[in-house]
Amino acid sequence: MVQYLAECFSTCILILIGEAAIANYKFARQTSNSTLPVGIAFGVGVYSAMMISGPITGAHLNPAVSISLMTIGKLKPLRCIFYIIGQISGAFLGALLVYLVYFNQFNVFDGGVRQMIGPNGTADIFFTMPAKGIPQWNTFIDQVVSTGCLMIFVMALAYDCNHMISEVAKPFAFAVVVMSVTCAFSINAGAAVNPARDLGPRIFGAFVYGWNDVFRAHNYFFWVPIIGPIVGAILGAWIYTGYTWLIKHYGHFSNTEHTAADKKILLNNTQTESVDDAHELQLKLTKVHG
Repeated sequence: MVQYLAECFSTCILILIGEAAIANYKFARQTSNSTLPVGIAFGVGVYSAMMISGPITGAHLNPAVSISLMTIGKLKPLRCIFYIIGQISGAFLGALLVYLVYFNQFNVFDGGVRQMIGPNGTADIFFTMPAKGIPQWNTFIDQVVSTGCLMIFVMALAYDCNHMISEVAKPFAFAVVVMSVTCAFSINAGAAVNPARDLGPRIFGAFVYGWNDVFRAHNYFFWVPIIGPIVGAILGAWIYTGYTWLIKHYGHFSNTEHTAADKKILLNNTQTESVDDAHELQLKLTKVHG
């Protein structure tokens, strides 16, 4: 239950900050195609969310991350299910808060008539949509590749033997990674890279724009930001796991670095040797003075 609440609360904060930034961009009727402001917002959202749930769950914030870690034995299936439920419900609540905060702005923007697409469409504040003229297979590949890259970066930063960055700086590094991926892969399908980030707000959007319109739009596009990130994260997790296995067995990495367990064994051995040396010295002194 504690893990569920942590993932729910932190994912809610992530979606609140990220989608509030999209709403500001939308209501200002910005004509620029720059994704940097939104990327920064989602990066800061990740950083804030990690401060909340990092000590409790590791701040997965993403069902694709949880599922991929489960496939490599880093997360138990039952706990993974609770994480996913928390993430999706937290994303739903985050979208609800954005809608409540900017309710009057929605009315000013669309005249009180909620529209998914078009000049006054606001649904893209909550969930992703494909760009005009981009086929569905292309958006699926986009999601697989972008989430695969994200997962590789996440595992590299979380790897125990990676001493390139301190523990204190890791949340900031995660934020930069999310910001970079968001900016790099937004144009095709909005860079969801997170099933909860799309599905939770999409479910909320169904109450605002209608269930049929939300889930049937763009030739049932809704499955792409759910399945694509999961496939990509699993591939990324296994690729990085295979990479570290090769480095350990065929490189020089394992000869120079030690895991926490290795360091504990070395420390115990050193302490034992010190005790033995002291005992041997005491015997010698006894013989000399005896």
